[in-house]
Amino acid sequence: MHPLVLTVDMAGLPQAWVELEEAITYHAKLLVAWSVGTELKEFRGGWRRDGTRSRLATKSILAIKGSGAGHHQHVPGLTNAMLFMRDRQVCAYCGGRFLLRDLSREHVVPISRGGRDAWTNTVTACRSCNTRKGNRTPEQANMPLLYVPYVPNRHEHFILRNRRILADQMEYLLAGVPRTSRLRAELAAA
Repeated sequence: MHPLVLTVDMAGLPQAWVELEEAITYHAKLLVAWSVGTELKEFRGGWRRDGTRSRLATKSILAIKGSGAGHHQHVPGLTNAMLFMRDRQVCAYCGGRFLLRDLSREHVVPISRGGRDAWTNTVTACRSCNTRKGNRTPEQANMPLLYVPYVPNRHEHFILRNRRILADQMEYLLAGVPRTSRLRAELAAA
């Protein structure tokens, strides 16, 4: 299985992870404004009039012409998988690291008490802590949060979405991750 190619807009903001074939299509259609990183693969085509063979190669990071201006706010969709990755599979109440099957989405302020199903009101909790907290706030349950929930920025979201990130792609994406991010601290410790 080949690694995915990171596409960015003209301003350098991440847009999508694409397969090698789609990246080559961008090259063939002359839609690549600039590229950086490792050369991943070379594709060879037909023969030219001068007797040479056509070739297209793609690098690991491509800026696509005409893609988004990058100025709009990007809020990733909240899913359990993304939430558990953001929180590194660590329960916000007991601090234990759990398997995915033993985790649940926990609303800091319960929805029944006016809380929202949003990044800033959800944390990862083990099933035991989630049951113990019940329909109460952390203060009411005497269960203080060990970390503060937050909305992952665009760069962090792209790191969370792909498990097979190349070193140059990771370096590029980490440049846009806040220094205070738990993800940055986790990666430094690994």
